[in-house]
Amino acid sequence: MERDQVESNGGPGEFELRAGDYTAVATAHAGALRKLTYRGRDLVVPFAQGGPIPDYRGIIAAPWPNRLADGEYTYDGATHHVPLNEPERGCALHGFAFTREWSLVRVDERSVTLATDLNGPGSEDEPGYPFDVRLEASYALDGGAAPEAGGLTWEVRASNAGADAAPYGVCPHPYLIAGESPLDEWVFELPADTYLEVTPDRLLPVGERPLEGHAFDFRTARPLGATQIDHAFTDIAFDDDGAARVLVRDPARGTGVGMAWDRTCPWIQVHTADKLPPALNRLGLAVEPMTCPPDAFTSGTDVIRLEPGASHKATWRIFATDL
Repeated sequence: MERDQVESNGGPGEFELRAGDYTAVATAHAGALRKLTYRGRDLVVPFAQGGPIPDYRGIIAAPWPNRLADGEYTYDGATHHVPLNEPERGCALHGFAFTREWSLVRVDERSVTLATDLNGPGSEDEPGYPFDVRLEASYALDGGAAPEAGGLTWEVRASNAGADAAPYGVCPHPYLIAGESPLDEWVFELPADTYLEVTPDRLLPVGERPLEGHAFDFRTARPLGATQIDHAFTDIAFDDDGAARVLVRDPARGTGVGMAWDRTCPWIQVHTADKLPPALNRLGLAVEPMTCPPDAFTSGTDVIRLEPGASHKATWRIFATDL
């Protein structure tokens, strides 16, 4: 997930939000979450104002999340080819919504909504995705009576304004920060029973495997240690209200961060942000609830069929936790 940097030209604007002890900054470039803090401490790995977006931090991955092998897929009998932005693995990574300057729909002290059109009127055509889909991303802060009751609600709505059904998938791409201790010391809890095995060279799906007894089994909270993860998980345990959540805690500092989502995302990608020197290593934990798995446009697994006039909404929430 860490391959390329998303280049920014400075963009037309940033939007700083405040509510209670929370602050957030969203950017028109890439429609991204640049920063999220609670009482001054970072809950996500930020990126610099007006600069590049390293490692896809805070972007919205759409109209497909994760990798598309060889940049090729077939939909309704037609084969399409999209540009490769991860050439060393021969993949098209995270769609192309992150390449756009998003327009402002509305903003107030606590929330902002940004939008972009994929192949819509007046928009730049995207090779290999001949579908007219409009995306709206909303960021809304809630101060909350307690840290876990508030936080950032992050919503993406896709609407098909075209004449043909469109394939679609989406996920957010934040790198969570539990505290100031090294990532290896963070305690991680992930309510999933199955992981997606991938090839070691291209990180493309091989098959679903049970987590029982595996190094990736974090159904019971435990330290991440030296475990390296860049995998998707499924068979998620949702509660009676249809919600699931990931928790990451820093016991030494008494701080933590959580992320919650609903059944619209039956998959989640987790990445420990492993880097080779001289790059900074394991700065945060990428947690990406996804509507479909890696290479879904090839397999068809859980791809949303967005009919003309139809819309789809996915929502996630990031919040602070205190130990």
